[in-house]
Amino acid sequence: MIWYALFLLVVQNAAAWRYTDDDLMSFMTLPDARAVRFDIETLDRNRTAPGYWFVSPYLHIEPDEPSSEYEQYQIGPHIYDEDGILIWTGSMQFDNRNVFDFKAINSFDNKTYLSMILQYSYDGGERGYGMILNEKYETYRKLPLRTDLGVFDIHEFNVRKDGKSALVTVYLSEEVELTEFGRPNEKTFLEIGGFAEIDTTTAEILYDWKSYNQIPLSETVHYFLDSVIEGPPGWDYVHINSVDKNEAGDYLISMRFTNTLYMVSGLDGKIMWRLNGVNGGDFDSDFLFSKQHDAKFLESSGTHHVISFLNNASDEEFQEETISAALIVEVETGTTPMTARVVKRYNRPDGDLTRLRGNSQVLPNNNMFVCWSQGGYISEHSPEGDVLMIAKFTSPRFSNYRAYKFEFTGRPTIPPDVVASVWGTDETNLVTTIWVSWNGATDVVSYNFYAQASEFDKPIFVGNISKAGFESMFMAAGYVDWVSVEAVDRNGNVMGTSQVKRTRFPDWENVGWSGYSSQPRPQNPSRIFQSVDGFSTDKSIDDSSFASFDGTAEAQNRKTTQTLATTYDAIRSIGGMFALILLLAVMSGIMASYLLIRGWRVHLYQRVPKEESYAEEERLRPDDD
Repeated sequence: MIWYALFLLVVQNAAAWRYTDDDLMSFMTLPDARAVRFDIETLDRNRTAPGYWFVSPYLHIEPDEPSSEYEQYQIGPHIYDEDGILIWTGSMQFDNRNVFDFKAINSFDNKTYLSMILQYSYDGGERGYGMILNEKYETYRKLPLRTDLGVFDIHEFNVRKDGKSALVTVYLSEEVELTEFGRPNEKTFLEIGGFAEIDTTTAEILYDWKSYNQIPLSETVHYFLDSVIEGPPGWDYVHINSVDKNEAGDYLISMRFTNTLYMVSGLDGKIMWRLNGVNGGDFDSDFLFSKQHDAKFLESSGTHHVISFLNNASDEEFQEETISAALIVEVETGTTPMTARVVKRYNRPDGDLTRLRGNSQVLPNNNMFVCWSQGGYISEHSPEGDVLMIAKFTSPRFSNYRAYKFEFTGRPTIPPDVVASVWGTDETNLVTTIWVSWNGATDVVSYNFYAQASEFDKPIFVGNISKAGFESMFMAAGYVDWVSVEAVDRNGNVMGTSQVKRTRFPDWENVGWSGYSSQPRPQNPSRIFQSVDGFSTDKSIDDSSFASFDGTAEAQNRKTTQTLATTYDAIRSIGGMFALILLLAVMSGIMASYLLIRGWRVHLYQRVPKEESYAEEERLRPDDD
């Protein structure tokens, strides 16, 4: 019975977790957006690299079927700072679609851009794109993949340093004979992994390569001699998940289901060498790896290569090691035998395995930034291997394929978002609350707040606050309307100004309004706030002018009259008590006089302050018997 009770408890907790939204941020200024929260453990902030986190949370790796239920925007590209504060959400801009490989690049005009993969749509109406955005979050390039190469794959969109081309992974399906597996009379569909290099201006294919006839079936660790044949798309026998290119024009690719990194010639497409694999590869190495992701060149010159990648060491079915790790390896092809050595290893901080996805990134200060994927788990490590930061999404329902850290300056062209509302029970306690955010702006340090008597009146400065988080809140005494906000940088320059928005107000009767008038009217900010050299002080005005405007003085007079009446009643009630106290005092005096006459004496004792010598205190004691 106890086991059944525990089972019910677990089920209830799971159901509650499923429907809670405590793992999401909400904002007054962006009511349709919900950003995933992070739990963060910072171990040494002084040694972490500067920059923002670039993540793209998703709920399911495949596009979700449209639903008739309203759901706020949650997934897609996001930028956070090191404290988990949201900087930018692109969820609304990309219609809550899955986005992958979201990062900053420096490939055009000596400026920082953003690149990402917009996944194909659920209905197949869109086949996916490689997207490049400028610092204003506007689309700079939108690149499709040639139709015969399939949909735009989610694994890689690697814009080259010169900005002229980008590398993408490709998946195609073909029917092949199983002669290699000793089954010449049988065929199966095969999911052929490959890559292409595309022009970032025209989307023209500059180079493409396919695994079949280059990588035999015998190298797969995912299918075997007796595996059941499949229809389209077929056996995913290599599963390519990354591609990079060196200055010599050769390509480094990672095949997850062969446990191998391959160097492919840019001249003839032939495999130049294999690192690891079922047959041990072509190197004398001091390490093993499996189900790896995100292999990238750190250095590549002649016969010497330094490569980083994530060693998952496991997948959904198999486990070759007990812990996943980011590796930096040094490869030398000019020796006999060729050698491969681990230069640095960064183990997953919690000692667990990343069975799917993930990536590693060497930062400019040589720190290692790693995405362990499931639950948005990320970490940053010093070059010496010390863990400097650990973070993950507050709930495990979201994941992240790759995460990166970059310095970036966002300059959105859309204005700051503003929402204002007023609250109070009478004219003396009205307060206007103003919320402001500027999605994607990285340089804002403070906000200036303004109000107007009407749509066409001059804005009056009502206050200034420092920026606090993604969304900041300002409270102004009184009821101000037609509000607007300026975003200010550290040098005092106005970076952007919001639209003028009306202040929202409640159903005054339902909130218990008891003011002088039937409902409050907005106050003229020029009568409340006086501007001095761009700054303001809150100035009250005389009651006569205030009364003629919104009834505040009348309400205050009424409150004062009520207070005086209450005070008078209290004094009257206190009068009887005062008489009683006076009578008791007189009686006490008479009793004291009587006792004195009878000769009673009252002995008062006062302790003498303690000194170094106790002589005085001793003299006060009675004589010993």
